[in-house]
Amino acid sequence: MKKLLRISIILLLVSALILTGCGGAPDTSDDVADVPSVKVGFIYIGPIGDLGYTYAHDQGRLYLEEELGVETIYQENVEESQQAVETAVRNMVDQGATVIFGTSFGYMEPMAQLSSEFPEVSFMHCSGYMMTDNMGNYFGAMEEARYLSGIVAGMKTETNEIGYVAAFPIPEVIRGINAFALGAQSVNPDAVVNVTWTNTWYDPAKEKEAAKALLDQGADVIAQHQDTTGPQIAAAEKGATAIGYNSDTSEMAPDSFMTAPIWNWGPYYVDQVQKVIDGTWEPESYYGGMADAEIVALAPLTALAPEGAQEVVDEAKDLIIDGSLNVFTGPIYDQDGEIKVEEGQVLTLDELLSMEWFVQGVLGNIE
Repeated sequence: MKKLLRISIILLLVSALILTGCGGAPDTSDDVADVPSVKVGFIYIGPIGDLGYTYAHDQGRLYLEEELGVETIYQENVEESQQAVETAVRNMVDQGATVIFGTSFGYMEPMAQLSSEFPEVSFMHCSGYMMTDNMGNYFGAMEEARYLSGIVAGMKTETNEIGYVAAFPIPEVIRGINAFALGAQSVNPDAVVNVTWTNTWYDPAKEKEAAKALLDQGADVIAQHQDTTGPQIAAAEKGATAIGYNSDTSEMAPDSFMTAPIWNWGPYYVDQVQKVIDGTWEPESYYGGMADAEIVALAPLTALAPEGAQEVVDEAKDLIIDGSLNVFTGPIYDQDGEIKVEEGQVLTLDELLSMEWFVQGVLGNIE
């Protein structure tokens, strides 16, 4: 009888332990549900340490991680070729990426082709125009910040010649040069913008040499559409001043940097990935400006900026934000003095995205 009692007690204890093991484990279902089920990939044209274009995108990636807690992956220095882009995309899909941002113009066609092969992936391409069932495009109205930086340059120059180190003769770069020139001319009608092409996005030595050549030709302010601080360093060495690009590089070129048109990609990345998480994402063609969460902005003016420039810039910025000032409102003339935008007319987005002509006062050819 005692033996049976002991067996019964043991069975009861074992049952209790089993029940405790099954029912007492912490319920992590809510925790799992709180973790976003996406992995986001970023394809970069340059290194994340360039302090330029790629750096600005990577700051947006880090902002995305911080805000949404999603996992991200990235690949640097991806060439603008079919093979390079295809390899990068396939690698990211193999790693589980469900969202892929391609951040350079030359990635557009390969990404569009690959989007049909991976319909479960949400593709977003920066600076292009193509769309598919699962690929959108996005960019910002950088011409607004370019215009403001042109005001600073136009007020600063004493020779009335501003040098501009430019990457490639594509509409994005041409549009920025024109906006910059119009901004400079708004405060200094005698100012001209001398353009030289490097046909590079990231080549510090070549871009520095291009700036030095412009300075030797008489420019006393250097601007750029490049991803390095090479032009700014060249200006510092010659005792000139500079307008940067992509990010605030005042600490890298303290002896020349006045300001820079800069990118703020983070809020857009958060918005798009949140829509993917919510199941509401659809491909779109996005083109945001200063009035739209400041995806584009102007870096703070340094002490090297001309006296009174801050007030003029602030006034123009307010007009841009409230819609009273559109950078490309006519009359606007081209290099040959021919009217390109009639008085009171405004260029359409399609016309901006296909721009292949220089405004009056820009020196140089579109090669």
